[in-house]
Amino acid sequence: MKNIKQLAIYSALFIAGSAAPSLVSVVPLIDISTAYAETKTTRVPALREKVYSQLARAQKLADDGDVKAGLEALDSINERSSSMNSYEIAMMHNFYGFIYYNENQLDKAIASFEKVVAEEGIPESLRLSTTFSLAQLAMANSEYNKVIKYLDSWEEINASVTPDNYYVLRAQANYQLKEYKEAVKYINTAIGLSESKGNVPNENWLVLQRALYYSLNQPEKVTEVLEKMVKLYNKPNYWIQLAGMYGEIGDEKKQLAIFEAADQQGFVKSRSEMKQLAQVYMYNGLAYKAAKVMERGLEQGVIENNAKNQAFIAESLVQAKEDSKAVAYFAKASKLVEHGNYDQRLAEIYINLEMFDEAADAARSALDKGQLTFESNAYVALGMAQYNLQNFDASILAFEQAEKHKKSANLAKQWINYVKKEKLHNETLKQALL
Repeated sequence: MKNIKQLAIYSALFIAGSAAPSLVSVVPLIDISTAYAETKTTRVPALREKVYSQLARAQKLADDGDVKAGLEALDSINERSSSMNSYEIAMMHNFYGFIYYNENQLDKAIASFEKVVAEEGIPESLRLSTTFSLAQLAMANSEYNKVIKYLDSWEEINASVTPDNYYVLRAQANYQLKEYKEAVKYINTAIGLSESKGNVPNENWLVLQRALYYSLNQPEKVTEVLEKMVKLYNKPNYWIQLAGMYGEIGDEKKQLAIFEAADQQGFVKSRSEMKQLAQVYMYNGLAYKAAKVMERGLEQGVIENNAKNQAFIAESLVQAKEDSKAVAYFAKASKLVEHGNYDQRLAEIYINLEMFDEAADAARSALDKGQLTFESNAYVALGMAQYNLQNFDASILAFEQAEKHKKSANLAKQWINYVKKEKLHNETLKQALL
């Protein structure tokens, strides 16, 4: 029953760095005029007026959308780099990096920013921010070992409080390297720091945390994270996933409660979700609700109108003791297949409803179609129908066919003896009335 208890965890594996972050978030733009002013107050080589004006021109060209002209202006400056000091060279490479990043040429952007931090005479704030940007760029470029290398370098020179996004970036890189124990340590730190400040953790951090616990095969922890995600973000897929995890850890009552709550909020919409809810209802003995969910899906065109789904509804109604309602669904299922299994079930239902003519017809139809999983059941149903119609000879013939099957041999023998006695009794009664 595990396939019923355990539901799929949609999007369980968080793909870190699947899309490049925005330019501003990865490499915060340093305006050339600001950089020029800083050299007047910080102990770094001066950014001379001539170089400043050339860099400002290159920046303006790029900002105005003329990337080619901006790069050509930087190339012209680079040709005279032998006469420039380390800070001027660093700023030149910095703007190369901005332009390449903006053009989504990540390899060239990384190479340019590496040249920035390689220069000695730059402000520590620039070295720190650029090193962190390199880690982010490496993540965007799927170079996860480089992410760790850059973050190690950043940590060595960082003298202030470590921000939350350091731990998140480290966790993402470790996740991609399948170093799940390391990753979960870092993402837990980021989330803990955020919550300690009274903040709501970033949703993507919780997504990553959930994926890590899932990868570490810790379903109880996955469940705890999803409980938090449901409370904080109330998204439909989180409700469905939480229901699935309750099934995974064996808490069927909570699974049912969460799934029903999700359905009441209109969150159960897809074909797979409706089928899963129906299965959960069946597992918990709520067969009528299972049937109603599937009926709703058929009416909405979400559930496929095929024999399997029609038969599921029919069987659910039978379990809910709604045999008369099950008839129509078995009949629909029968029309959609070549085998006679659903006609056989119809015959059995008709007997329960004491509709013996219909039962006999359905049993004969099942046998005519053939390909029966349990052919003996069709003969037993036919025999019972014929007996109740007082067609004793036909009933005995049917039970004799059932007797040939090991599964129903004993039952068929009992019926044969019983029908023969009833036939004799009936004939004796008729003679007595003459």
